[in-house]
Amino acid sequence: MKIIVLMEDTCGHPDCAYEHGLSLYIETEKHRILLDTGASGRTWENARRLGVDLAQIDTVVLSHGHYDHSGGLSDFRRNNREAMVYMQESALLDYYHGERYIGIDKAIGQMPHVMRLSGDAEIDGEISLFTGIRGRRFWPRSNVGLTVRTGRENVQDQFAHEQCLVIQGEKNLLLSGCAHNGILNILDRYREIYGGFPDIVISGFHMMKKTGYTREETEVIQKTAEELRDTRAVFYTGHCTGQQAIDLMRPVLGEMLVQIHSGMVITV
Repeated sequence: MKIIVLMEDTCGHPDCAYEHGLSLYIETEKHRILLDTGASGRTWENARRLGVDLAQIDTVVLSHGHYDHSGGLSDFRRNNREAMVYMQESALLDYYHGERYIGIDKAIGQMPHVMRLSGDAEIDGEISLFTGIRGRRFWPRSNVGLTVRTGRENVQDQFAHEQCLVIQGEKNLLLSGCAHNGILNILDRYREIYGGFPDIVISGFHMMKKTGYTREETEVIQKTAEELRDTRAVFYTGHCTGQQAIDLMRPVLGEMLVQIHSGMVITV
């Protein structure tokens, strides 16, 4: 299996663009998959430079309803009109960061070959999707400013629109966009459905903060890393995790933590 980071916030390839957003290309035995499409068409410039044929992609998964994970989809459709797109129905609601709209383009919901889900879905014996993440252990405090509009007011987003991709095979993979529900709560839900832990996790952890961490926040990050270590999985992370959080987790996780960058190739 091969995974290529088509777009991420940091530079990992001299010929690749990087910007705030995430897109992962995954080659499995049966599928050519995109998890998210980045914030813009620059994602596909990277794909061409990295030798990824967009026409061969058969499955697109939108991890949640934010622009930096879906903004490249319209440009993708100009290159590929047949791939199935899987998203949660609630990803089409109106999402905000403060006063700024951060939701997806509503036209996505009307595109052909878009499957608007309400909960978990098994696509085939190799790939499936899950939601229903109810736990709130170490729920990312950076979520507090993120809201959804209901009627005339905005309320705290509980991220029911977030879905995770599972790939089962010789190695079992769990992939998420930002882990807004908290990476530990996502792993709890994975274990509830599939039993045990995945071998590999690829996800942002949504720990990024523009200001420094409080002592309590630092302790939460370190305790999270300790629990991740006990899973014995390998964690590939970046995007919304933040360099400061990665630096705090690295002494705990060691080689179990790998930072991703735009243009990076992961071979499983």
